[in-house]
Amino acid sequence: MSGYPLSWTRVTALTVLLIPISWLYRIVAAARRALYTIGILRGIRLPVPVIIVGNISVGGTGKTPLVLWLVERLRAAGFMPGIVSRGYIPSGAMSGARAGSREPRAVGVKDDAALCGDEPVLLARRSACPVWIGADRVAVARALLAAHPQCNVIVSDDGLQHYRLARDAEIAVVDGARGHGNGLLLPAGPLREPPSRLHGVDAVVIRGNGDDTPPDYARVLDAPRFTMSMIPGPFYRLCDPRHTEDASAFRGQRVHAAAGIGNPEHFFTTLKALGLAFTPHTFPDHHPYTRGDLDFSACDAVVMTEKDAVKYEQYAVTAPEKYWALGVVAQVESGLAPLLIKRLHERQKSR
Repeated sequence: MSGYPLSWTRVTALTVLLIPISWLYRIVAAARRALYTIGILRGIRLPVPVIIVGNISVGGTGKTPLVLWLVERLRAAGFMPGIVSRGYIPSGAMSGARAGSREPRAVGVKDDAALCGDEPVLLARRSACPVWIGADRVAVARALLAAHPQCNVIVSDDGLQHYRLARDAEIAVVDGARGHGNGLLLPAGPLREPPSRLHGVDAVVIRGNGDDTPPDYARVLDAPRFTMSMIPGPFYRLCDPRHTEDASAFRGQRVHAAAGIGNPEHFFTTLKALGLAFTPHTFPDHHPYTRGDLDFSACDAVVMTEKDAVKYEQYAVTAPEKYWALGVVAQVESGLAPLLIKRLHERQKSR
């Protein structure tokens, strides 16, 4: 289970029908990037360096854990980072939330994920950095800097294709297990840009280990390559995050596992590695949970990702002892942080 529809993992009859639209998408994407490359359209440069953490495919690759890892390393090196994101309000959420998400706004640790998106709320809680969201990342970054003038570097969660925001470093995150899917651009495949786009980034971070890296990456990775794995922490109770347990507390119980992320199999694989037996439940990425979505019968405990937890915690109060989240921490191959910090110092000197 990759989180991709079948037509994105191989060439099917549906894929063939969508290929002409995919070609058109590729032409438009290439033309737009070319306009910025040759200077007809100009990216807007901020007074501080900008690092983009993005990908060339749709679906989860681990960008948010990498952003959390990165801002921690930047702070250790003496920088004061701020985080910008578009924010994600899924279809089915309140119309006011979708409209409000377009204007720059700060995200606080107690904000409602239905108004801000799950990832920005998680970033605000875990990063100890200012987090701002909005559709126009240039406007969002300017608003963040106006509110927090002490910030001297901006990290953008996603936005590799948002060329209007000039960047000083680009990190492309890829899923080593899924690779490029069928290698086609939207809607015939999962790619936003062709694999050749990876030539132009400063670093490629592959989620998985070296054995997971598909051979097709070897032909496009001129940029330095680093592997990233997710290290699970303890489970914590949604209504009281101070209450934690390790996996042994759930053995012998009737456990249900819920994942509304880009690739749910990552979460389920982690639970299996921890020795849990469970009934899996997959939801769409950024699923807007409602009361009862995770109210399973014959159930002692429901475990979920942190992204799911920030959206479901308001409903967990009806049975507070049942709902748990599993936090993860990114572990990145050594060398990426020094590379980026050196790049930032070089860019600061050249400004």
